Amino acid sequence: MTDLTVSMHGIATAYPPYLFKQDEVMAKAAEVFRHRGELMQRMAKSYGNAGVKQRNSCVPLEWYATDHGWPERTQLFEENAVKLLTEAGGKVLKDAGVKPEDVAATVVVSSTGIVTPSLDSLLQGPLGLSPTVQRLPVFGLGCAGGVIGLSRAAAMARALPGQWVLFLCVELCGLTFRPVDDSKANIIGTTIFGDGAAAVLVRADEKPAPSLGHIGAWGEHTWPNSRDIMGWKVEDDGLGVVFSHSIPVLVRERMRGVTDAFLAKHGLAQKDLAGLVVHPGGEKVLEALEACYGLTKDELADSREVLAEHGNMSAVTVLAVLQKTVARGAKGRHLMTALGPGFSVGMCLLDL
Repeated sequence: MTDLTVSMHGIATAYPPYLFKQDEVMAKAAEVFRHRGELMQRMAKSYGNAGVKQRNSCVPLEWYATDHGWPERTQLFEENAVKLLTEAGGKVLKDAGVKPEDVAATVVVSSTGIVTPSLDSLLQGPLGLSPTVQRLPVFGLGCAGGVIGLSRAAAMARALPGQWVLFLCVELCGLTFRPVDDSKANIIGTTIFGDGAAAVLVRADEKPAPSLGHIGAWGEHTWPNSRDIMGWKVEDDGLGVVFSHSIPVLVRERMRGVTDAFLAKHGLAQKDLAGLVVHPGGEKVLEALEACYGLTKDELADSREVLAEHGNMSAVTVLAVLQKTVARGAKGRHLMTALGPGFSVGMCLLDL
């Protein structure tokens, strides 16, 4: 049987209308947590050291100062997620010259809200997709969802040769903020979290047409007994963020061995790569990645720029990095990675 090549034929992003500068967010956080004045004084430097200059939000800054329950958060999530995914998905289809009714399958990733019917179903009408489109909703991958979701879309494309598969991802991290939670993890979230959406159009062919690049092998690794490092806690009024201060240490000490093993499985080593496409997480995570791979800041410039411009948009972030990497004309084999709950890492080889 002839091998199939999975190609990317378009990447698009979409961002909500509200734009916050980092000093605006810090001022609002100081107001919300004024009862923890000493803690906020200690945390103030985190806003300057986060690597974030601004980020988008689907709600105005004033929204974050008041309490909100599950019904309101869910309604806001559904409305804004559908709007952003329709924008990103519609753009990628238009740019590729593909009719919505020709999409055979969708993969939709999100971890910042829950909707039933799921987002993939709700998007069929707004995007103009066929009623018979195959749908795969994926929840709970966190920041790793951009890489693992793209891998799932590639797997579906191989199962549907010659047919279009639309990968969609949306994260509205801001909607998870809870002003009643004055934990350090929740406050750290205010230093980095942003909202956004992305879409990637893929297809598998025996003789691929010109494209943005090819998706090769993919894989993932979950470190045992690491559930408490990253994730959500389900609270009465929303999702409570779980962040461990050990994430940069884990990256620095354990990430390289995992990715080296993945590359070796496919007959490769780091020296065979033209570059990395990584989810930045935050400035400390970027510094840990640079340390474990022996890189300079310039070599992760795309990730650092996305973090500065849009913050940490969970799973969407690495797709925005990929878009920037492709747009600047990068060529050659790249390793795409993102860390997420589990604690886990998603890995994917790209030939650009």
